[in-house]
Amino acid sequence: MIRINLLPHRAEKRKARRHQFYGLLGTVSILAGLIVFLVYTIISGYITSQEAKNDFIKKEIAVLDKQIDQIRRLKEQTQAMLARKQIIESLQRDRADAVRLLSELVKQMPEGVYIRSVKQDGVRISLNGYAQSNARVSTLMRNIEASPWLEKPQLIEIKAITLDKRRLNEFNMTAALKGAPVESGGKK
Repeated sequence: MIRINLLPHRAEKRKARRHQFYGLLGTVSILAGLIVFLVYTIISGYITSQEAKNDFIKKEIAVLDKQIDQIRRLKEQTQAMLARKQIIESLQRDRADAVRLLSELVKQMPEGVYIRSVKQDGVRISLNGYAQSNARVSTLMRNIEASPWLEKPQLIEIKAITLDKRRLNEFNMTAALKGAPVESGGKK
């Protein structure tokens, strides 16, 4: 009879399988490490690339913020210049109004009426003065109403006084400036 010893053969097979298992385990571990390293490198590259893009965008945003600030300052300067221009145009347009007002008051003043003070607040004019009679004050009011530059005369107060041994009527009245009348030729 032939004797076959199977025990060492089985042990050798076990040993061979163990070697094979450890070899596969090592290979899989190395492959897993390489895959993890590769994934880490790729993700790290993406993160670095994204951070570079973010830094570029932040720099461009800072440049745009500076430009926006300059635009805002330019708009403010433009608004200030426009406001100054409007003021200058208003002064240019209204510079002759005081002369025109005084000239018109001289034209409309009846004899025997003396103006003590004239105050202008916008289009409102306050007149204080003396008249020899009440009729002269009403003539002044009619003249103002008929004037091309003045309108809406309102008598606020009239009272009799004695000034330098003369009997006079002191009056306070208001009137309004009209817009410049249209002359033949379409000019104001």
